[in-house]
Amino acid sequence: MKLYCLSGHPTLPCNVLKFKSTTIMLDCGLDTTSVLQFLPLPLVHSPRLSKLPGWVSKDGTINLEKELKECAGRVFVDSQPEFCLPERELLDLSTIDVILISNYHCMMALPYITEHTGFTGSVYATEPTLQIGRLLMEELVNFMERVPKAQSATCWKNKEIQRVLPGPLKDAVEVLTWKTCYSIQDVNSALSKVQLVGYSQKVELFGAVQVTPLSSGYSLGSSNWIIQSHYEKVSYVSGSSLLTTHPQPMDQSSLKNSDVLILTGLTQMPTANPDGMLGDFCSNLAMTIRAGGNVLVPCYSSGVIYDLLECLYQFIENANLGSTPFYFLSPVANSSLEFSQIFAEWLCHNKQSKVYLPEPPFPHAELIQTNKLKHYPSIHGDFSTDFRQPCVVFTGHPSLRFGDVVHFMELWGKSSLNTIIFTEPDFSYLDALAPYQPLSMKCVYCPIDTRLNFHQVSKLLKEVQPLHVVCPEQYTQPPPSQSHRSDLMLELQPPPMPYRRCSVLGLPFRRRYERIHLLPELAKSLVPSEIKPGVSLATVSAVLQSKDNKHTLQPVPKPLPLPPSKKRKRVVEEPPEVLAPKPLLSGSVPLEAFLAVLHKHGITEVKVEETADGHILHLQAEDTLIQLEEDGTHIVCDNNEPLRTTLRDLVLRFLMKL
Repeated sequence: MKLYCLSGHPTLPCNVLKFKSTTIMLDCGLDTTSVLQFLPLPLVHSPRLSKLPGWVSKDGTINLEKELKECAGRVFVDSQPEFCLPERELLDLSTIDVILISNYHCMMALPYITEHTGFTGSVYATEPTLQIGRLLMEELVNFMERVPKAQSATCWKNKEIQRVLPGPLKDAVEVLTWKTCYSIQDVNSALSKVQLVGYSQKVELFGAVQVTPLSSGYSLGSSNWIIQSHYEKVSYVSGSSLLTTHPQPMDQSSLKNSDVLILTGLTQMPTANPDGMLGDFCSNLAMTIRAGGNVLVPCYSSGVIYDLLECLYQFIENANLGSTPFYFLSPVANSSLEFSQIFAEWLCHNKQSKVYLPEPPFPHAELIQTNKLKHYPSIHGDFSTDFRQPCVVFTGHPSLRFGDVVHFMELWGKSSLNTIIFTEPDFSYLDALAPYQPLSMKCVYCPIDTRLNFHQVSKLLKEVQPLHVVCPEQYTQPPPSQSHRSDLMLELQPPPMPYRRCSVLGLPFRRRYERIHLLPELAKSLVPSEIKPGVSLATVSAVLQSKDNKHTLQPVPKPLPLPPSKKRKRVVEEPPEVLAPKPLLSGSVPLEAFLAVLHKHGITEVKVEETADGHILHLQAEDTLIQLEEDGTHIVCDNNEPLRTTLRDLVLRFLMKL
């Protein structure tokens, strides 16, 4: 059993498990942090960005003025943003049989994997994962396609040139594999390969293994996966949460008795308490609005935004913010808000029960009805006529490199009355703000990450007790910025097996057993013999048939009689006769008793020699050796067949025949 690691990002995993005869990809996360190296894509022409100076090396030998621009001491690539894909050279992607998706954030690289690679397998995901994943992909394509860039930058990727660039461009990894965004055709084609599954539904893969999704408690439809055969069990835990938020709670008990547990997607903010961050978010928002400023919240169009809106729903009235407009801008804003209300069976029990009242499970439905929350596909059209300030705007993309958020950064960045509140933990807020410097607006960092922290995961592993744990190497050491915090790492016995991008791990258990079925007519012919009280054995002679990873023992076919023929033919060889099998022998030959029997039969001169495996008996008068060992008895006797058969019969007295 092998694990191939195609992604170096611990919360956006992409691993391939070779288990029995199947090749299973576990998630295909897209590392979007690479877009921080690029200039933002403004929706309207930005004089500030267009006037940025090009980059030339200090000695003047390298001139990349057209590709690289300088802003506030940092260098950015001036072209369509590109993403760092999972490794595609480590193994042939066309050999992948199945892709299992754990949540909608971990499927954003799917079109790069399934399209133009020869992939012919299936993809399994829950319905909310598919539908919300589709929205996020469509939004990403929309953000890119509505602001096309004429030029593409490639010279800076030359290894010799990249080496002399200022950081962090100099330290960017795998830049030659970076790719621009896929097309909507690729998205539709990739998602057409998805087959929907429900929690605890067992799916057979080629008769070899069974996969089952379990609720992971992190987002709508998010799953952990059990991959098991009759005698082995692998658990894949990715993006799980024990906090009480809107999804169904995490199913922990089904993870017990795992041979291997692959652990990814822990919190990116182990020191930040989500409840405390929500409190900071609300108080900073209220402070800004009361001072006459606007609040910008860069966020994804699904996920934490549902919790933010729920928190604000309770907070608005208490804080006298009832007249402040809230805007949600995204090409998929309407679909996202509606989907969250219709996936009732995937919600926590508290929200499920509201559906039967009937009430909408999320309070943002009421915010929309009372016109406190308005949603628009973009800043063009209706939004520009309805827009009034001061207000709160939720929009994407959290990287601040594309989407409507770029327009608001240019619009509000120059006033210190305004505030930008970061709630998504995926991007460094300082790197996200870098191309907008110098910036006057206030910046508040309230990362809300509900995934498991190290304390919670240690407790979980103690309860489910897997034999071996496999995790990204980042989890086996403290964060670089807090190297003294040994509590911010996994400390287990035995130690976890760490992986990094492009590593191949041999997982530490061997398959020892395989299940085989007996046909009824063969079972009827068996004659068990009791070898000790309560234990019976039977020998079986059969033909083993293996088909679709199912193994069956069938009776040995009888040879067909030859048809009588009138014509004279050459003599043909008859099929070999199927001989009855010799009886199997079991038991051991006790030395003292055997010597006594030899004595009775007139063999008295016996020299006994002890060996590592048993004894050697030298019959001196007869010049014969008998080797008594645990798993066999050898009689070495030259040209005395009557003596050899006599000795054989004496040995057989002590053994049981089956």
